Amino acid sequence: MHDHFKHSRPWLIIPLFFGGIIIAIILAFIFGYFVMILWNWLMPVIFGLAKITFWQAWGLILLAHILFKFNPIHHAHKHHKYKHFDRDKFRERFKEKFSDKTDEAQE
Repeated sequence: MHDHFKHSRPWLIIPLFFGGIIIAIILAFIFGYFVMILWNWLMPVIFGLAKITFWQAWGLILLAHILFKFNPIHHAHKHHKYKHFDRDKFRERFKEKFSDKTDEAQE
């Protein structure tokens, strides 16, 4: 069987990599623009707040990311959460623990 990954084609991978970066940057600017538009449309009318610029909208996005998403402890252990988790052993222990209580309740 011919392994397609063994013979990589850099002339194909490099444009895809840079194309992905360019698309990500464009989407980031569009996202910042929509945050600015929504803020300037809603917040001054509802809460009497000032209108913001594009870069202030990006500052709000960054602040929200830091406050609500960034948790270094969670990210450090994210991939190791279920490393030693044995589902079958857990199910057996669960059945043993709770089947005794259900048997006692039925009697």
